[in-house]
Order: sequence, then C-alpha cells, then structure tokens
Amino acid sequence: MGRGRAKAKQTKVARDLKYRTHETDFGKLAQELHGGESDTSDRDESPDGGDEWSDYAEPRRD
Repeated sequence: MGRGRAKAKQTKVARDLKYRTHETDFGKLAQELHGGESDTSDRDESPDGGDEWSDYAEPRRD
C-alpha cells in the first residue's frame, strides 16, 4: 500500500527524461570527463595549504 504515488512520480520523471529535448554542451562535457583545464577561481583553499578539517585530523607519525 502506498506505492501508487511513488510509481506515478517515477513514471512522470521517466517520461520527462525521454521526451524532453536537452541542450547539451558536449565540449564542456568532454572537458570535464577528460580532466581538462579547470578554472582555479572555484577552489576554496586556505592560503596555508590546509583544508578546513585539518584542525581535527590526528598528527602524522613518521
């Protein structure tokens, strides 16, 4: 009991994916898949090189 609404939603999504026309940027997709040059301004790195969780990590023992 209760599966009717979920199945209707899945059917709606499946039809939407099947029949909707998508404008795909294949150049951008290929660049992303092949690890092409990315914009470094998107990265949020600390100036000291550590990440935001480095304060919680255990110190390394070499």
